[in-house]
Amino acid sequence: MADLQSKLESILRDATVAALGDAYADADPLVTPAKDARFGDYQANLAMGLAKRAGRKPREIAEAIVRHLGHDALSKADVAGPGFINLTLNDALLSGQAASMLRDDRLGVEAVADPQTVVIDYASPNLAKEMHIGHLRSTIIGDAIARVLGFQGQHIIRQNHIGDWGTQFGLLLEHLIDTDWQHSADQTIGDLNALYQEASRREDNDADFARRARQRVVALQSGDEQARTIWKLLIGESVRHMNQVFDRLGVQLTDADLAPESFYNDRLASVVDALDQQGLLHDHKGAKAVFVDGFKDRDGNPLPMAVRKADGGFGYPATDLAAVYYRIDELHADRVIYVVDSRQKDHFAQFFQVARQAGWAGDGVRLEHVGFGTIMGKDRKPFKTRTGEIVKLGDVLDEAVERAAQVVAAKNPELDNARRDAIARVVGIGAVKYADLSNDRIKDYVFDWDRMLALEGNTAPYLIYAYVRIRSIFRKGGVDPASVAGASVVLTDPTERALILKLSQLPRVIESVADSLEPHRLCTYLYEVASLYHQFNHTCPVLKAEDAATRDSRLALSWLVARTLKLGLGLLGIGVVEQM
Repeated sequence: MADLQSKLESILRDATVAALGDAYADADPLVTPAKDARFGDYQANLAMGLAKRAGRKPREIAEAIVRHLGHDALSKADVAGPGFINLTLNDALLSGQAASMLRDDRLGVEAVADPQTVVIDYASPNLAKEMHIGHLRSTIIGDAIARVLGFQGQHIIRQNHIGDWGTQFGLLLEHLIDTDWQHSADQTIGDLNALYQEASRREDNDADFARRARQRVVALQSGDEQARTIWKLLIGESVRHMNQVFDRLGVQLTDADLAPESFYNDRLASVVDALDQQGLLHDHKGAKAVFVDGFKDRDGNPLPMAVRKADGGFGYPATDLAAVYYRIDELHADRVIYVVDSRQKDHFAQFFQVARQAGWAGDGVRLEHVGFGTIMGKDRKPFKTRTGEIVKLGDVLDEAVERAAQVVAAKNPELDNARRDAIARVVGIGAVKYADLSNDRIKDYVFDWDRMLALEGNTAPYLIYAYVRIRSIFRKGGVDPASVAGASVVLTDPTERALILKLSQLPRVIESVADSLEPHRLCTYLYEVASLYHQFNHTCPVLKAEDAATRDSRLALSWLVARTLKLGLGLLGIGVVEQM
């Protein structure tokens, strides 16, 4: 089912050819939704770009195109200013579009014709430590991107590239071996976190310990039996903790998606050898490094990317190169997406270029770093506890549910405790996720409980409540939503027209998010849908409509909005509730 904008583009292409000739069949109609409904539903700006090519004035070209439109889908087409074409759709087309969406399980979003294999690297916490607020963004942004691309029909391979092999394990292992640590079944991630902090303090104050810890990393990577035995115990508890957090967040990551640093250990030497054979590897202060054109240090000297350390160990660039090679060569990725904070921008640019120089990533492979900013406190500094400690992610989720329960209780005090708590879990965790996803990911944002849990504004509670209100209309009227799926949609008010126009934009929004990897675009769209529905519901009585046909039409339109909100929130990894 073609969306309205696609239909208009086709109509304009035909008119352009009729007005200017076959040589202009490739012209982009440049159709966009109108910003002001007084001038039409859509605007086409192609005449401005065709003027020089055709050797004619933009307005003259626009007028010629309009003369050749003559399509029954349009009730009006005119030219404004220097050559903008304003287009108004007829009511019958809008009614038909709404009816088609009602009958479509995918609400007009067609699956891609040629699916790609997309590998998405996200979440990726370092193990042996509790997950904290800094792990939130990669986890939920990556999850939303995976959901959107999966809904498009792409073949998604999730990769949780957990840090289980680096410096932090050298520190922890050396500390545990020094202190003759004994494992017990009742030890938790909190215990490991405390042990890691002890090891970090030793590193700061004991140069010999720091040296031995570095050597312990090499021993671990070389298969040392004692190091491997303790390491496996640490990994088991860490993964258990991580999965509990993922489950609470509703993130679609399982053990099958684990792609730890250690997975690539046996591949590192061959990757380094491959770089050496291609003449890309050079000696640098005892280490083996790649120098990439265009990358320089602060003094203007070529910037090395060390892939093998002077002590024989491998740095994380080697692991990243092994991973990208594996993902392209063995997983056959067409697109590899890394959801990692913006501070790693230069690293990704550098190792992407190495992958291309080595010939592993051809022109047909898309490598993308999805960077994001920092979560800030109200003081505009990185979000921490009052004592200056990093905020544990589990504590954030606990508080979100607790605060949401208070909001729900105030809104509906008649709810029993079990129902209230179930709703609070959906609303509270949804509020935390939406507050993050609704911001432009590249920017920092302020963590503000009051704002994210508000029942007004661009928040998850507002969108969830909009869905709940629609469901309550059907309950109050004793109407089964399935009974209006085939209803005719009749336009009697401008708010109905505005709603259908907005709902029909869903396919373009999904496409935009899939291309830009910016979930906030979907959030903005859902907020606009909910806001327009609020206006519609205020202006157009639904259950008390003047006649049965109008009532059914408005119920059908309401149900279409509810389905759009539920689908959109679901693509963001946020649930809905039936009561609130």
